[in-house]
Amino acid sequence: MTPDGHQYPFPTLEFEQYLWNDGYLRIAGIDEAGRGAWAGPVTAAAVLLPADLSLLQTLKRVRDSKLMTPLARETWAPRIKASALDWGVGFASAAEIDTLGILPATKLAATRAFEALHPDTLLTDYLVFPEIDLPQTALVKGDQRSLSVAAASVLAKTARDAWMRTEDDRYPGYGFARHKGYGTRLHQEAIRMLGRCEIHRNSFAIP
Repeated sequence: MTPDGHQYPFPTLEFEQYLWNDGYLRIAGIDEAGRGAWAGPVTAAAVLLPADLSLLQTLKRVRDSKLMTPLARETWAPRIKASALDWGVGFASAAEIDTLGILPATKLAATRAFEALHPDTLLTDYLVFPEIDLPQTALVKGDQRSLSVAAASVLAKTARDAWMRTEDDRYPGYGFARHKGYGTRLHQEAIRMLGRCEIHRNSFAIP
């Protein structure tokens, strides 16, 4: 967020350029979705973009997924995949969140997202992996400032939304396709009527 309280404009490749100039060509931009939900997994994505400034035009409408409409996210997700050198998505289940805690589970999902990509450095939205022996740059509001991280935020969000839509069929009545497991009034009322199901996070306090 800028000093006057406004959001950053569309993300750039400024941080990627610094790293490209230092010889890092497999930069994994990483972001997650679903940390605050009451149900379902936490999901992370990693995106490796080529060292090509024309991506600012190719992916010109990609930004922090929270600032995009559902239609825009679904439209741009395949374009991100087509433009990337490589990409990956990882999940940590509700059971893993209950066992490990939300932050370790988020890191587990992120590790699952990028481990097969063999990056040479990480660019994250404020997430640090001290246990990973790779150079890392953790950015405040990284999903608003870095195109790699913004692209990862879109893939994480769309992958998690798709997963929650499948669970709507398995657990009818909860409205997972609508609220994606977040703490809406509809979800709260469904839990009061039906109780929790297998994909709810039992370690989370639900009013």
